[in-house]
Amino acid sequence: MCIRDRSKKEVLLRWNGDVHNKDIQRVLHLIKEHRIEIIDLKFNDLPGMWQHFSMPVSELTEIDDPVKSIWSEGVGFDGSSIRGFQKIQESDMILMLDPETAVLDPVCEIPTLSLICDIYDPLTKKPYTRDPRYIAKKAAAYLSQANIADESFWGPEMEFFLFNDVRFDQTENSGFYFLDSVEGEWNSGKDEKPNLGYKPRYKEGYFPVPPHDSLQDLRSEIILKMIRTGIAVEVHHHEVATAGQCEIDMKFNTLVKMADNCLMYKYIVKNMAKKHHMVATFMPKPLFGDNGSGMHTHQSLWKGGRNIFYDPRGYALISQTAKYYIGGLLKHAPAILAFCAPTTNSYKRLVPGYEAPVNLAYSQRNRSAAVRIPVYTENPKTKRIEFRPPDSSCNPYLAFASMLMAGIDGIRNRIDPGEPLDKNIYELSAQEAKNVSTVPGSLEKAINALEKDHKFLLEGDVFTQDVIETWIEYKREKEIDAVGLRPHPYEFHLYFDI
Repeated sequence: MCIRDRSKKEVLLRWNGDVHNKDIQRVLHLIKEHRIEIIDLKFNDLPGMWQHFSMPVSELTEIDDPVKSIWSEGVGFDGSSIRGFQKIQESDMILMLDPETAVLDPVCEIPTLSLICDIYDPLTKKPYTRDPRYIAKKAAAYLSQANIADESFWGPEMEFFLFNDVRFDQTENSGFYFLDSVEGEWNSGKDEKPNLGYKPRYKEGYFPVPPHDSLQDLRSEIILKMIRTGIAVEVHHHEVATAGQCEIDMKFNTLVKMADNCLMYKYIVKNMAKKHHMVATFMPKPLFGDNGSGMHTHQSLWKGGRNIFYDPRGYALISQTAKYYIGGLLKHAPAILAFCAPTTNSYKRLVPGYEAPVNLAYSQRNRSAAVRIPVYTENPKTKRIEFRPPDSSCNPYLAFASMLMAGIDGIRNRIDPGEPLDKNIYELSAQEAKNVSTVPGSLEKAINALEKDHKFLLEGDVFTQDVIETWIEYKREKEIDAVGLRPHPYEFHLYFDI
């Protein structure tokens, strides 16, 4: 239950930094301009899903001093009911509203103002160590404190599927899933009264015009909603797989802001799909035999207004700093994939043959390498590296923070990534392939790698030991063991008649 106790005994919390009156006045202006009736407070659980609760607008407006009331007191909630947070005997937590995140909620019919919140401990009066947004803030600050760069910029390419039907269940004596899409090539012979064809063939969904692409208008509706919330969108299109695989790319932004945008992106996609009687999933590999959905993540570092990843004399126009950053990513990839590809399903995508980047190498242009250096232009401002193993099942705050910390470690320790591999890595000879490391083959192996290799994440107190331990425990007990203990439907095909 969400409660705000206004009694004199309540401990008042202070914002971690100044709450500027102008930001609060902007919120009050939005309330008046859009005739807001509901305030919706959103925050992130540890695995990566938005949680929320709502209150009438009077809680923000009908008070004597809007600057010193809810903005300094916060709003209480039960932390023991949130995944990865508190135990029952220490459940009280506080949400502190971030006025800079206030936007008109893009999917609610009743005029609703959406605000993202930070999580505080009511006893210590400090930010909560397991708040993913706080971890991302600390990573961004550590970059500057280390005197490496002023800020980092992030551009994730989030992919997802839009299906027309989904059913799944797991009981003691049964287990199944069923997905369907009017675009699915498996429906080319179905009597749809009439069946009009135009089903994208397997691996041929990238990217014919309508009518093959039946989702053009829906994606356009989605990006217009995104734009109204302040998300800058660059492009949308159908992706490679049959059955409604899509991609919408956002314009790059700073670390915390981009993670905020990722959560709003998923919120809009899911709700707009539901409005059209469809269902969206960011599950990395929902279909057998076709491409999965990734989140190729572009990143660069800037200092004094200059992109320090750019060097006109460097390989693919990247600097030595960028190469060290790549070295850190490749060295720590097995560990950070516990955050960047954090589900058992992620490793059904990270297999050869489906454009998945399973090889820990770097290259310009080459999409078979874990790190790709785009060469579309020679503009210094656009020079960046792209880390391709992540997928959108991740918590973006933790994924971006872990990638940044790996890159910083590479720069500080001058980790050499070796020579680039400018060839199709999938077609290497057996002798050549022996010298190329690969991503972990399962979530269990990634979690084991994180357990052994996480000291670099603890630098600057960005990740704390309790976060690492909680993540490892949660993934092992709630996901790895839970999936491993259950019979798989295909096992009946293989073994039932033995």
